[in-house]
Amino acid sequence: QVQLVESGGGLVQPGGSLRLSCAAPESLFSITTKRWYRQAPGKQRELVAGISSGGSTNYNEDVEGRFTISGDNARNTVYLQMSSLKPDDTAVYYCNVVQRVVNSKGGIDEYEYWGQGTQVTVSS
Repeated sequence: QVQLVESGGGLVQPGGSLRLSCAAPESLFSITTKRWYRQAPGKQRELVAGISSGGSTNYNEDVEGRFTISGDNARNTVYLQMSSLKPDDTAVYYCNVVQRVVNSKGGIDEYEYWGQGTQVTVSS
């Protein structure tokens, strides 16, 4: 079973910064997309940011300009730099990677893998 290992969560004051990291096994090949999601208590999981293998990024409008996603394709690692944190950013943050593999019939199979989640709490 593929495990993604997350780190970097914690308690921070409003206006502070945190950096999340997520590492997939280096043996996991053909990863096309890396994403961060979050889930606050009583709310649905939502996409925070994503990055393609080519470096294209997209962001939830609530974090645009405050969060930056980056990735290291060689190490299968994705990062989320979070700045100007607000109490509304409090949530469990999950990393997600998508692997696309050519199957025996010449088609594409897609697999998704998730991290275990890391708690981010923004509070004074």
